[in-house]
Amino acid sequence: MIYLNIQELIASRQVQWGRRVTLTGISDATGISRMTLHRMIHRKSHNTITDQLDKLCDFFKCELTELVKYVPNSTNPAIAKSAA
Repeated sequence: MIYLNIQELIASRQVQWGRRVTLTGISDATGISRMTLHRMIHRKSHNTITDQLDKLCDFFKCELTELVKYVPNSTNPAIAKSAA
């Protein structure tokens, strides 16, 4: 499963940049709607496009590996049960 580390990056950048980082601010800077950002944060299975990932990496000044985390489905007990 693919996870987006947006909340972790927000917390990290707030400390690093010394200012509050909000979904509205990210939305204004990237052109990604607040609702889409909310879905990206709260829905574990949200589909996204590479353009959005590119915009988020540009905003957070990070590599894709900082934004995206892959966890194999076999390590997720709920998925492992349904596959059996």
